[in-house]
Amino acid sequence: MTSASGGAEMVDWDLAVATATRLARPGPRIGRDEARAAVAELRRHAAEAERHVREYTRMGSTAVAGTPVLVVDRPGWVRANVAGFRTVVRPLTEKLAARRQGGGGGAAAAGSAGAKATGVEVGVVLAFLSAKVLGQYETFAPAELPSAPDSPEGLFDQPRRGLAVPPGRLLLVAPNIVQVERELDVAPHDFRLWVCLHEETHRTQFTAVPWLRDHIQSEVQEFLAQTDVDPAAFLERLREAFGGLPLPGRSGARRGGGEGREAAPSVTDLVQTPAQREILARLTAVMSLLEGHADVVMDGVGPAVVPSVAEIREKFQRRRDRGSGRLDLALRRLLGMDAKLRQYQDGAVFVRGVVDRVGMDGFNRVWTSPNTLPTKEEVHDPASWVSRVIG
Repeated sequence: MTSASGGAEMVDWDLAVATATRLARPGPRIGRDEARAAVAELRRHAAEAERHVREYTRMGSTAVAGTPVLVVDRPGWVRANVAGFRTVVRPLTEKLAARRQGGGGGAAAAGSAGAKATGVEVGVVLAFLSAKVLGQYETFAPAELPSAPDSPEGLFDQPRRGLAVPPGRLLLVAPNIVQVERELDVAPHDFRLWVCLHEETHRTQFTAVPWLRDHIQSEVQEFLAQTDVDPAAFLERLREAFGGLPLPGRSGARRGGGEGREAAPSVTDLVQTPAQREILARLTAVMSLLEGHADVVMDGVGPAVVPSVAEIREKFQRRRDRGSGRLDLALRRLLGMDAKLRQYQDGAVFVRGVVDRVGMDGFNRVWTSPNTLPTKEEVHDPASWVSRVIG
């Protein structure tokens, strides 16, 4: 399979988009006028949240205004993420392409079939995730955004090919936000602003800390450079992952443990080399910091501008913990989403622990350089970070 640039691809990305778009659920039923009002309110809240976040965190940046805020539907989120994925994994696809070229025509034919199969698999995962994500700061958005058909009634933002943008963009997935606020039975105005506070914190983190994006990108690229591109070895690890998946009716499928096999590790746990585990430990610490910081900020700003923030947090946390059923929980575990949820919790404890000891200005020393980021151990021991960095 070849990309638009003519290089070999290990994933048929167009097929991934088509699959995800076809399988993605349509979202909540909502009238045209109500939908337009929700999209317009999200745009207003994103602009308002920027000021609140900067005042609360004391992190200033003149670059925030240059990064776009897009209110998208589920297919729009899929297209945006595929564009980002292609950018991030390009070194790995080039590595795989070189291996295939050395294997002759048979390897190329197998690669084409594998690209289509992987494209379908990626599409299935994206379809599942497209109904879960409320918002996202895309750190590695490409300089040229993918073209897309007009959304119904021109309601959602649709980036166009050739539109140059600075690194990063903020996505707000309107159908998911509306669906969750209905499920939680909370005030829509408050919930939408609360979500924008979280996502705007991520935008502020990356625009106020210029080295952060390059640092994370270098870690990701090093992780990919360590990837074993031997298809047989990779498939064997995937079989181990799916073989341990606690599907309904399988031994050990009880939530919370019990007799039988232990909870299966995620795919990312099983495809790592020892070097990758070290890199992932550093990335986990950084992501815990970023997610925990955003959670602390959205709740810290909340009482002043979101009257029902306590009710929203309580209901949202219950929903986050229980998932949507046994299949949802199994998929979350397989995809590593349980680890993502722990990042929110562990990171928030770290941020609060540091702020309680040295205040917000002391905490902001964390953004000085890669050396002042917490280690994975320090995330669970805020006092040790304070001792090392501040003294």
